[in-house]
Amino acid sequence: MTDAMAPIEWRPCSDRARERSDPLAGTGPRGIRWLLIEVAAAWGPSALLDPPFDPVLGRAIVTRAEAEGMRVLAIRRTGRERHSEEPGGAWAIADSRPGQESMRWGRYADLEELRDLPLDGSSGVASDRLLFGVCTHGRHDQCCAVRGRQVVTGLAAAYPEETWECSHLGGDRFAGTMVMLPHGLYYGYADDADAAAIAAAALDGRVVDAFYRGRSSLSHPVQAAQHFAREARGGDRIDDWAPLAEARTEDGWTVTLQGPDGPVEIALGEDASEPLLSTCAARRPVQVRHYRLDGIRDGVRAG
Repeated sequence: MTDAMAPIEWRPCSDRARERSDPLAGTGPRGIRWLLIEVAAAWGPSALLDPPFDPVLGRAIVTRAEAEGMRVLAIRRTGRERHSEEPGGAWAIADSRPGQESMRWGRYADLEELRDLPLDGSSGVASDRLLFGVCTHGRHDQCCAVRGRQVVTGLAAAYPEETWECSHLGGDRFAGTMVMLPHGLYYGYADDADAAAIAAAALDGRVVDAFYRGRSSLSHPVQAAQHFAREARGGDRIDDWAPLAEARTEDGWTVTLQGPDGPVEIALGEDASEPLLSTCAARRPVQVRHYRLDGIRDGVRAG
């Protein structure tokens, strides 16, 4: 057996990630538009595809939404009575495209109504209230339950209306993980941070780079390039360092961003990690991609 395939002693994936100092930048999963469905009951390993949720109904809802390019999450309240006096529950559609960010909310009386819910933004009521989603999906990964619970409890105390528990966000080893909608701002290691301060920054149109994974509407190289630009040049507004172009190179990427004084080119390299167990349930080590900064160049032409 080679070293790469040698067994790794099991420990919670988020503990291992902190020991390795796994970088957050450039790890935000894709999310352009979102369908959020309030499900107060317990969630299975796949919240809308496994019992106790009706898996036939769930697959119909998820398949239809994904065909429209949407990411689907289950959500629920925390820290108080989860069951509203009203029948059914809430649903929301979020748009994370830069310049088109929006949230629309509605309610269903029966989950069967969601089979035919218009997904084009024509239904529901527009809202300018942000949503803070914290992954607490313990049946998917125990770290999300243990660390996510710590995050959501404190965050709900500070922002009770904006805060929701949510199902799997991706990047279990980065638990506690959060997403701020509609902008699609992903955060990790949030239980090591002041989650309320991160939420306050989002409300003010800013990001907290130390715990920021990236924006869901942007590619991983752009997410990483923005991190290195902020680290080197500053700028914490959500829309700072807007992407102008990206191109594959022999060993990485070049990403052109809009800086305060004109286009800036970020040269990125890609490295493979040592074999690791990326989730608590993983039994086979894998290598994951890390980005490194190879250079920053001013005065380039965009496009």
